[in-house]
Amino acid sequence: MSIALSVVIIAKNEQGRIKDCLESITGFADEIIVVDDESTDNTRAIALKYTDTIFTRHMDLEGKQRNFGASKAKHDWILLLDCDERLTDELKEEIAVALKEGDPKVTAYWAPQINYLGDVQLNHGGWSSPHIRLYNKIYVKFSEADFDVIHPGIKNSEGYRGGNLKAKTIHYSFRNVDDFIAKINRYSRLEATKWYLDGRKMSLGKALWRSWDRFFRRFISKKGYKDGYYGFVAAVLSGFHEFAAYSKYREMKEKGYYI
Repeated sequence: MSIALSVVIIAKNEQGRIKDCLESITGFADEIIVVDDESTDNTRAIALKYTDTIFTRHMDLEGKQRNFGASKAKHDWILLLDCDERLTDELKEEIAVALKEGDPKVTAYWAPQINYLGDVQLNHGGWSSPHIRLYNKIYVKFSEADFDVIHPGIKNSEGYRGGNLKAKTIHYSFRNVDDFIAKINRYSRLEATKWYLDGRKMSLGKALWRSWDRFFRRFISKKGYKDGYYGFVAAVLSGFHEFAAYSKYREMKEKGYYI
């Protein structure tokens, strides 16, 4: 039996992954909403086999896209799921309990992840850090600030707080190394744009330190070396993200505009 919960999925050209994502929640939630960012492949056609609640909206800002999806939901509790994520049975059970027996002052829940680089599970390196997974749209909204072009923050109503779930989401983060590098390229541009619009002050020295610090924390402090060669690859690329973002930010500052 499904529970009174709306799942909101944002998608763009995800024909290769959206089916498995939808399969993982079919029969669990009472409602599935897909917000499609003008896909040009079969994403919409595949989604229609699982839900008829599909909206087409160009994603200008992630926060706006997520708030838009939540505004279309008939339930107050929203489960966030991306096309490269899968809900586990253990997390379904924990979510059901949280909705039924949870503290009424807890209006958002974070859950850890099981991350993959290709077929390699990244068990170490800090890749399983919790992400917001479940929230009540009455009390929680995503930031829609112009500079929040990546990883928008959330605002919880005064007097309410967040909580943590123990069960994990499966996250197929990177299809392969090439996909990892492509994401570093895309996300570092968005990070640089965020810094530029936010008036952030960054320097080469700070960028180099952030690059080294991120690599060190992922590979050494959080024991990414236990994941073998691909744990090393993940740590190197994660560190490089910081330098790439700074280089793009510096170029934006010099030219006086962002792309």
